[in-house]
Amino acid sequence: MPVSSSARPPLTAELTEQEFLRWYWLKEELQAFARDRDVRATGSKALLTARIAASLAGRSFVEPTPARRASGPQLAGVLTAETVIPVGQRCSQVIRGWMVSQIGPSFHFDAEMRAFFVASDGTTTMQDALDHWHRTRGQGVTSIDEQFEYNRFTRSWHAAHPEASREELLDAWRAYRNTPVEERGRV
Repeated sequence: MPVSSSARPPLTAELTEQEFLRWYWLKEELQAFARDRDVRATGSKALLTARIAASLAGRSFVEPTPARRASGPQLAGVLTAETVIPVGQRCSQVIRGWMVSQIGPSFHFDAEMRAFFVASDGTTTMQDALDHWHRTRGQGVTSIDEQFEYNRFTRSWHAAHPEASREELLDAWRAYRNTPVEERGRV
């Protein structure tokens, strides 16, 4: 399949790795294609893309070593502001419940709060978590991680077209994702 094509090709085994990587594919498309090629179809979209690209290129793919989850005690039961957060504490429903009881329904585990719990060294408390929440609010627009391409596109498109309708956004998204990577800045 020629690399110079500017029409999104079907997702087939005839694609070259380079042509495959030029296009946006839905995760569901990648999973179905991976299964058809006997490629492992689990994991993140980026991981699926890497596996499929290697398969199309005829290369073996070395699975990344999974990040080790910290083991150890997790908070349970009744929490207080003085409760010490153990190393490796996950963002659990117990913590969510306590934070909602302190902050209200606007609480959510965003990037700043997830990072706070990951960095916990066994000396921070739930009060520190609460203080961190308040300290990190109102910092303006936060970044959206690369894997959330639709969300990044939506934010950028709305900033450029504040009066546009949802249907116009969706039309623009379809055009964007059907455009090769190297031409997307012009969409």
